[in-house]
Amino acid sequence: MRLLRCRRNIRTAGLLALPAAALLTLAVAGCGGSSHASRTPTARHHPLETIFESDTELEADPAGTLDLFRRLGVDRVRVYIPWGALGSRPPLAPDPTSRTPPPNFDATNPAAYPESGWAVYDEIDREAHARGVGLDYTLAAPAPVWATQPGEPPGPVGVWKPSASDFGKFVHAVATRYSGHYPDPLHPGRKLPRISFWGIWNEPNLGIDLAPQAIDRGKLEVSPAFYRRIVDAAWSSLQATGHGGDTILIGELAPQGRSVGPYPGNFDMMVPLRFVRALYCVDSSYHELRGTAAAQRGCPTTAADSAHFAAQHPGLFHAAGFADHPYPQNQAPNFANTLEPDYADFAALPNLERTLDRVQLVYGSSTRFDIYSTEFGYKTNPPEKLIRAIPPARAAVYLNQAEYMSWRDPRIRSYDQYLLKDSPSGDFATGIETATGAPKPTYDAFRFPVWMPVTTSSKGASLEVWGDVRPARYAGLQSGHPAKVEIQFQPGGASTFKTVRTVSVTDPYGYFDVRQPFDGSGTVRLRWANPHGPTIFSRSVSLTLK
Repeated sequence: MRLLRCRRNIRTAGLLALPAAALLTLAVAGCGGSSHASRTPTARHHPLETIFESDTELEADPAGTLDLFRRLGVDRVRVYIPWGALGSRPPLAPDPTSRTPPPNFDATNPAAYPESGWAVYDEIDREAHARGVGLDYTLAAPAPVWATQPGEPPGPVGVWKPSASDFGKFVHAVATRYSGHYPDPLHPGRKLPRISFWGIWNEPNLGIDLAPQAIDRGKLEVSPAFYRRIVDAAWSSLQATGHGGDTILIGELAPQGRSVGPYPGNFDMMVPLRFVRALYCVDSSYHELRGTAAAQRGCPTTAADSAHFAAQHPGLFHAAGFADHPYPQNQAPNFANTLEPDYADFAALPNLERTLDRVQLVYGSSTRFDIYSTEFGYKTNPPEKLIRAIPPARAAVYLNQAEYMSWRDPRIRSYDQYLLKDSPSGDFATGIETATGAPKPTYDAFRFPVWMPVTTSSKGASLEVWGDVRPARYAGLQSGHPAKVEIQFQPGGASTFKTVRTVSVTDPYGYFDVRQPFDGSGTVRLRWANPHGPTIFSRSVSLTLK
C-alpha cells in the first residue's frame, strides 16, 4: 500500500489521474510500552522469517542489492511481478496497452513473452539462488489492457475487472518458467532455479490494484468476487505446473480503508475484514449469505450450493498462509484503533486471525492460517512532511517493538521491511536509508533489533532483553555455530559501556530472549563481533531503576 507502487503502475500501465477521494485516502493511509511486559522469556517453536522488498534497487542491481540483503541477514526477498509489464512477443501479440485481444497468443507459454520482459526476474532468481537467499514472487496488477473489461471510468489502467482466466494463464507461464525445469536462456545446459514461494495479487481491497471495489454507493462489495476468481485461477495454474507443495499466500491486504459514506467506490480502499467476510460469502454476523445478497457477490445462494464452496475454491482453504500489510501509520504497533473494528493493521492482527478462523469454521474447515507480514514499515520525517510520518528515531523503536510482538505471536510467520532507500521525492519514506544511501536510525534497528518490554523498575530487577542478531544467519548460525551476543550496560553518568552478559545464540534466525538483572539506571545495548565483518551494535535503550 504505497505511492511508490502507484508510480510503478503509472510506469507500466499508464495510470490516469485518480479521483480526489482516492488520492486523499492514499495520502492518509500511505497508498499503501508493551502489553507483553509481564510475560517471561519463551522459546519460539517455528521460524519467524525476515522478508525485505525494495524493487527499485533490486531490479537496477540484483547482485549488489542481494549482497547487501545477505549482509543484513534477510531470509527472503519479495519480488513484485506486474502482469502487464512482461509484454508479448511481436508479431504474436499486441502491446499490453492495446484493447485488442492477442491473436494466436499462447499466454501459458513462457516463450510467447519477450526475453527482455523476463530478463530481470531471471537474473534475480539466479543471483538469489547463488547466495542462498529465498524469494517470494508476487504476481499482480496491472493487467494488460486486453485482459480487462471495457467501460472503466477515469482511473488506473489495468485493474478494471481483470480476467481471472487470463491471469491464470499468466501464472501458468511464470510458474512454468520458474519450475526448476525451464532452460536458462543465458547458460545452455542449465535450468533456471525453482521458485517455491508465491503471492497472489497485491492489496485486492485497494482500488488502484483491483477495481471496482464496491457499487451501489459503496454498499455492495464486488472486489472480493473478482479476487476469489483470481485466487481460483492462480491456484489451479500453480497446481498444474508442479507447485502444489509450495508456499502460496493469499490475501496481501491493505490494512485500513473507508466505510463511511459512498466509499470505497471504484478506486478507494475497503476495510480489510469486510473484504474477508465478503470473500468467504458471510455477513457481519458470520452467517452465510443467501438469495439476492449472495448472488450479487458471486456466492452460493442455497445451502446445497454452499456445501461445495470449499471444494470449488481450494485456495481459500488450503493456502499456506494469509498475507497482510499491517502498517500502523504513525502509531506504536500496539496502538488499537477503537473506532473501526474491521482494520487489519498491526494491533488488529488478532482480529484478522479470529476473522479468518471464523470464516473457515462456517464451512467446517479447521484451517488456521499462518499470518505473513509481506509489507511493513514506518514513514519518517524527514524526509516526508505529512502528518503520518514520524521522527526516524521513534520509527526505529516502533520497528523493534513490532518485531518483538511478531516473535511473540505463534501465528505470525514473517517480519517484513518495505523499502531499502527513501525515494528522491520523499514519498512513502519507509526506507532504512535516505535517498542518497545514508543509514537512518531504522537501519541499525532492522539489522540488530533489541526490545525491552519493561524499562522502568526497581534496582536489581531482572528485566527481559530480547533481540535478533540478524546478520549472524549467514555468518555461522546456519551451519550450527552459535553467535556470541554481548549485553552491554552504561550506568547513568558513566562514559563507557561494559559487557554484563554474553548470550550464546543458537536460533538459526538469530533470535534470543533472556532475563538480565541491572543495578541501576543507565543505557543498554547489544554488541556482536562479526567473525566475517565489522562489529555491530543495536540501538540503545534507556533504563530507569529506582
